[in-house]
Amino acid sequence: MSDHSQLLSRSIGIIYPIILIFGLYVIFNGHVTPGGGFQGGAIIGAIMIAKYLADPIPFLSLEWTQSVEKATLLILYVLAALFCIVTTLQIVVGHFTIFLILSNTLIGLKVACGMSIIINRFVYYETR
Repeated sequence: MSDHSQLLSRSIGIIYPIILIFGLYVIFNGHVTPGGGFQGGAIIGAIMIAKYLADPIPFLSLEWTQSVEKATLLILYVLAALFCIVTTLQIVVGHFTIFLILSNTLIGLKVACGMSIIINRFVYYETR
């Protein structure tokens, strides 16, 4: 007999893609609407946590998530430095929104990975 609710598992399975798309929408439209990388990443991280709580089969390894988070931070630093160089040299770039969209995407990925790492750590140390 399973300890988990079938209703909860099926409900999360149905709304998971919808919430994931909503989180991506918040990330990609953060430069023109309220929201952005942090809010979208929190939405994606929360639905990943809900999926894990509904069905505790780990679908992301902790090491892979940590590697993605570290790589994302490095890319964010490079992007920020590139943006500073471009604006300092007054190079005319027609689309600053590309920088905003890319930085929102990277921040969203970092926040989602960070939330997943936190919940994985709590689960790991709770079951020890």
